[in-house]
Amino acid sequence: MPTLVIGLGNHGGSYAHTRHNLGWMVLDELERRGRFAKQRREGPARVSEGSVDGVDLLLGRPHTYMNLSGRAAVHLTNRFNVSPADVIVVHDELDLPLGRIRVRRGGSAGGNRGVQSLIDAWRSKDFVRVRVGIGRPPEDVDPIDHVLRRFTPAEKEVVAEAIPRAADAVLAIVRDGVDKAASIYNAVPKPPRVDELAHPGDTAESLRG
Repeated sequence: MPTLVIGLGNHGGSYAHTRHNLGWMVLDELERRGRFAKQRREGPARVSEGSVDGVDLLLGRPHTYMNLSGRAAVHLTNRFNVSPADVIVVHDELDLPLGRIRVRRGGSAGGNRGVQSLIDAWRSKDFVRVRVGIGRPPEDVDPIDHVLRRFTPAEKEVVAEAIPRAADAVLAIVRDGVDKAASIYNAVPKPPRVDELAHPGDTAESLRG
């Protein structure tokens, strides 16, 4: 049985590429890398099944809006006879700096209404999360408005590096387990050493453009 990976997000073009849809963006990255069947409707969700580098995955996108994600999650775990403890959930995280990845099992929802919906629907916190940081908004910006905004050009550069790293974390969890994946992907990424740069004299800043 492939591993069920649920990416949290809101359906509809107006929500595409917003902070709250990072879970879907990571699933897009996994699909881009591998061979997946065409997405199909599965109750209140859409799913695609395939593999990435030999790792079999079932990718689920709730189509219930974020705060009702649990309805779709319960349908998927019942439909495919999967325990919530065996599910990987990918979602955005206000309490992490932009672009940081955090792998963990269990814990609170941290204010994420989608995660809270999963906890309530499954009656369990014991599922694996890949949390992708979006950072807290300025004091004068409501967090709800913040998560539904698109990334600025500068933020897009950070997110463009975080999404592949989060996809790597998903694959590492399946291959090596949560603890080992967390030991690698929870660390702050280090800039490349001078001897790893493309050309002598380059700096990490210059390579970022």
